[in-house]
Amino acid sequence: MKTLSRSLTGILIFILIWQIVALLLNKPIIVPSPTETLKTLWRLLADPVIMAAAFQTAWKVFLALGLVLVLGIPAGLLLGLMEGLYDMSRPVIMLIQAVPVISWLSLVLFTWGPSWEGPVLIAFLSLLPMAILTTVSGVRNLDQNLLEMARVYEVDKKKIIKDIYLGSLLPFIIAIIDVSIGHAWKVILVAEYLAGNSGLGRKIYDARYFVAVADMWALTLIAVILGLLTERLIKIGLRRASKKWMPA
Repeated sequence: MKTLSRSLTGILIFILIWQIVALLLNKPIIVPSPTETLKTLWRLLADPVIMAAAFQTAWKVFLALGLVLVLGIPAGLLLGLMEGLYDMSRPVIMLIQAVPVISWLSLVLFTWGPSWEGPVLIAFLSLLPMAILTTVSGVRNLDQNLLEMARVYEVDKKKIIKDIYLGSLLPFIIAIIDVSIGHAWKVILVAEYLAGNSGLGRKIYDARYFVAVADMWALTLIAVILGLLTERLIKIGLRRASKKWMPA
């Protein structure tokens, strides 16, 4: 209860500062008032077109995150077990990680033009190196005594993979999802804005084009709310999963 009251107090202070800045600037085209923005927010929440755009952005986020987990974790597990292969792959992984988002944007625009594939690919490439390197770190931190004991007692290989490897990697997998979900929303929105043909990012672009500043701020709030909500729900699910699936 105390945490909730502190959070609400922080939100109220933020809105108060926002109101003061809006009054001092007195330029709604730059900073609209909280009242105007919230009125626009309620209007947009009732608009089925905006809700459809929010859904389009959300499924791109989850698709990119799913691809990162399905491909990044097994790749990290393999590279963590094979040091030679990791040494060969690391320069490529670091190269992908170092490429700026704007370069990926240019590539997908030349390849597909404005499309849904571009934002998903950009988010996937942005998050994949982190998923692989985090998994490699997790593999290298496995309890070797536990693995040796499993070999001595001839524990079934499937059980070793499930209970020791994946069970021990669960905190690292949670960390990957925890970091990736917020970053995925940001990357997808930017990619939709510059190289997409649907979603909230595209709606923000349209609002900027028509100088609808209150709409732009309200759409941003919708994206922030959805990002925080999905992040919270995923954390709750992961917390429950971690309690049920403990290392052997």
